[in-house]
Amino acid sequence: MAVFAAGATPIPLYDTYGRVDGLTPDEFSLVAVAYFACAVFALLVLGRLSNHHGRRPVSVAALLIATAGCVTLLFVHGFLVLLIGRALQGLAAGIASSAIGSYAVDTAAGRPRWLVATVATAASTVGLALGVFISAALVQFAPAPRELSYILFAVLLIGCAVALSTRPETVARTPGALAALIPRLRVPAVSRPYLPVAAAIFVATWAFGGYFNSFGPSIAAEDLGSHSPLIAAAVFASYMAPSVVGGIAAGRFNPATAQRIGMTIVAVAGTGLAFASAAGLLPLFLTAGVLGGIGMGLATAGSMSTLLPEAEPVERAGLLAVIYAISYTGSAIPALISGQLSRIVSLPAITAGYAALAAVAWFVTLVAARSPKPRS
Repeated sequence: MAVFAAGATPIPLYDTYGRVDGLTPDEFSLVAVAYFACAVFALLVLGRLSNHHGRRPVSVAALLIATAGCVTLLFVHGFLVLLIGRALQGLAAGIASSAIGSYAVDTAAGRPRWLVATVATAASTVGLALGVFISAALVQFAPAPRELSYILFAVLLIGCAVALSTRPETVARTPGALAALIPRLRVPAVSRPYLPVAAAIFVATWAFGGYFNSFGPSIAAEDLGSHSPLIAAAVFASYMAPSVVGGIAAGRFNPATAQRIGMTIVAVAGTGLAFASAAGLLPLFLTAGVLGGIGMGLATAGSMSTLLPEAEPVERAGLLAVIYAISYTGSAIPALISGQLSRIVSLPAITAGYAALAAVAWFVTLVAARSPKPRS
């Protein structure tokens, strides 16, 4: 949660960077792409290191890289420094998604099955929501608005690294770390039948995450009429924060049902976002974002429940790397395309494109979702 919270700290400052430093929506989308691309690189190349070097040291490394990203962002006055800082944060997020995510799964033995899926999916979105609101409050009300939030989260991350370094290791150190750097998209055979539907869900739901990451502050300012950092944070968090509610609710359904209900909600929410953006209706936009976040939590937790529990412990880091590589790619590619289109196409039209992507994933889920058979 701390890694992802730190990754959200620049979001409330985007309007400031645009008005004071001259950054543009297409540059913000490129910054988001850098974040997602570095996360995918970390997952594909570094995602299995924790199987060999241990969960704890690789997790601590992720926290320290995230700290370096915060320190870099202290000096943003143009595009390049923002790009480098966000790239470091994306690298940290990718390593954390695999190493810290696997550490959480390793230590969840004997707990309810839904809890593992919820932690694996909701820690990132809840962290993003907390980070953006804390940062927005500091930007709007505290001194040194361009620096204080980065300093606060850098200190938090260092504290987490110190605390984590005292925890026990869950996997034995083994040789082969160098070979593990060669990207291998390996999914356990028992999980493969459920991957296509899960991939469609991850792409569509994380694409909306990239949409809010790239365009949330711009939409708040241009279409919804507010330059307040807290409103920008509310727009961003309206989709991220409620996912934990959906993740917990997913435990009441079998995985396929959770996927279907979740994607139905996401598709409806996407339509609401498109209409609210075009009409300039802030309450409707926030409401649609909240609904979309709940649907995302339901659908992604259901997808995790079809994939993760079927895998053996040694397979989980690699499987999580594949899952998050799909998810981040689903964020990055639409953000790259829509960022370039933002030069010639209105933001409401871009929102409608994201809604259409959600509708396609909803149809795939409705037709093809199925739950794993109970193990004997």
